[in-house]
Amino acid sequence: MADKTEEIPQNARRVFINDIDKYTSKNIARILDSCVVGASLVDPGEADVEEDDDRLHDEQPKRKGATFQIVGTVSSQTEEKCSFITEEYSNLKREDLLHHLLKCDVVIYDITQNADQIDEAQWAVSALHEEMDQFPGPKMFILVSTIMTWAMTKPADKDYPEIPFTEEHYRRRKAHPNFHDHIGLEKLVVKLGKTKSSQFSTYVVASGLQYGMGEHIFHLFFKMSWLGEVSQVPIFGDGSNIIPTIHIKDLAGIIQNIIDHKPKSQYLVAVDDYKNTMEDIIKAVTLVLGPGKTQNVTKEEIYLTRDLTQTDIDSLLVNLRIEATYLKENFNIQWVSETGMVENIEQITEEYKQTRGLLPLRICILGPPAVGKSTIAERICKHYKLHHVKLKETITETLENLESCVGMEDEENDQSEAQEFLDTLKENMNQNGGRIDDQYVIRIMRDKLRTKPCMNQGFVLDGFPKTYEQAKDLFTGDEEPEDLRSKHEKKIIPEFVFFVDATDAFLKTRVLNLPETVAEGTSYTPEQFLHRLANFRERNVEDETLLNYFEDLEIHPEHLEITTNDESEYLLVIEKVCKKVGKPKNYGIILEEVEEEERRQAEQQLKERAAQRAEAERREEEEAQQRDQRWGEWNQQLEEVRRQEHDLLESQSELLRNYLMKDVMPTLTQGLIECCRMRPDDPIDFLAEYLLKNNPEG
Repeated sequence: MADKTEEIPQNARRVFINDIDKYTSKNIARILDSCVVGASLVDPGEADVEEDDDRLHDEQPKRKGATFQIVGTVSSQTEEKCSFITEEYSNLKREDLLHHLLKCDVVIYDITQNADQIDEAQWAVSALHEEMDQFPGPKMFILVSTIMTWAMTKPADKDYPEIPFTEEHYRRRKAHPNFHDHIGLEKLVVKLGKTKSSQFSTYVVASGLQYGMGEHIFHLFFKMSWLGEVSQVPIFGDGSNIIPTIHIKDLAGIIQNIIDHKPKSQYLVAVDDYKNTMEDIIKAVTLVLGPGKTQNVTKEEIYLTRDLTQTDIDSLLVNLRIEATYLKENFNIQWVSETGMVENIEQITEEYKQTRGLLPLRICILGPPAVGKSTIAERICKHYKLHHVKLKETITETLENLESCVGMEDEENDQSEAQEFLDTLKENMNQNGGRIDDQYVIRIMRDKLRTKPCMNQGFVLDGFPKTYEQAKDLFTGDEEPEDLRSKHEKKIIPEFVFFVDATDAFLKTRVLNLPETVAEGTSYTPEQFLHRLANFRERNVEDETLLNYFEDLEIHPEHLEITTNDESEYLLVIEKVCKKVGKPKNYGIILEEVEEEERRQAEQQLKERAAQRAEAERREEEEAQQRDQRWGEWNQQLEEVRRQEHDLLESQSELLRNYLMKDVMPTLTQGLIECCRMRPDDPIDFLAEYLLKNNPEG
């Protein structure tokens, strides 16, 4: 439970909202928390206070009078608590949840984001209806549903299909096949509210696709445009389908009006006035945030998009003309985006960037030649996902883009203007030996800093401007009207300036130690480098130095010293820069990048393991061959030894054999015959005496 620090007035209205950590419910809760009970009953022109539509953070000042006390369920418990939430519940049993619902004056259930909440909402409205006789006072149930329950409704007049539906046609509505449960719940809510409306009133709000405050269903197109990683943002199908929409703040305002007015109509449609097509919306988003170009792709490709759920896909492909007539005639709504998404796209994109913290980082790295500005800039760009802006590369890129634009047959491109500027640059380069005058350099660099990628994510300006005058012309040029100049100046002038310096002796030693292959063809040859270094030092002892320009704007440069060529020193410099700049204001590493990195590491590990296995198998095979060879040699040697031993034994046993056959065996044979004939009691003793007596040599 998260309790508010301020005391809740006794006449505050307690409002329950489900899934209060989700996009729709969270924004409804935030806006209701800033409202006064009954404020919508007063004509906006006569109200004592005005709604601050631009405030995007949790902390909002309380108005005088009765307030809304917001409680609700969360899908997962976190340590971070929203200041506009009085109590949060998670993983409640239904009897415990009912206990909290009975303590509330208003119960709001949103089923536009999570279809799993349909079952709980059905139980909640039924349980409250059963308990309504025990209510201490009137209660209200509001179901925030979706216009997808109208998606398959047939026009009343086939000859005029462009005539929009209104709340009056709600009994004829026919839902999209995937939204039958939604329409079933809508009917139940309306039915239960007819029993005893003075005690328990129920309302259904059929909401258009919601936008604003960081985006939800349209976030894919905002993100693709803001990142600028694709040259053309896809439009699924021909893009002619009309998508009913509503700004999330306006949806919250409608709910506030329902609570205050207690309208007679139980079914309300919540959409803005304008009927934008998918093509209109996506083109508007990419024109403000991204490359400004779109591409029609087949509808089937939307199913390959990972960021969209099936509910999102069905909603984006809807084609429906519908108007909210009742609320315009009976409610006092302080519209944020009454004229629709396209008409208010500038405000909506600004909300998107502010809510998600997608703010550009503008950094400038200055310093003498060869001090390592580019090395530092590259690492900063990698850490913060910024664009590295270098003078030489930007000029080359501009020339290539101009030539490409001139050769491209496209109505959107002004070829005559591109051709004129290209000819001017080439003529100027021919006159100056390949160099370009400052006025054209300033224009090229200013145009680069005003590109969508640099305006969205930010940039690191590497070694430019070089002089006070260049900085003044680049950031405060006088080519535009004063109001536009001030606006653009704020968007391209650096927020952080870092001056990287080193001693002249250190820089000279570094350049002299460069390999010839590296220094050749660059400005790091000894003569050119010394000339550049002398010019740099001379420029920075004048009264109007480059650093003075930033000091005058109260942008105080951070001085960083390089003393060695060690990698550790550059790491220390990067650490100081990151500490000064702070956390990245970007999307950070997205899931696809994480998966790609994990896949790359897995492939690398597989390659290393395969190489290790191959090496082990090779060694094992070599050892087996050596073992087999040694075993063969040993067997050969063993056979030779055995043969020699056999021959030796044969030669040695021949004499003994001859002796036995000649001298021993005849006498022994006669002795055995005689023993058999005589049959003595001791044959052995008899045979021995016989051999002794008859020994020929005896």
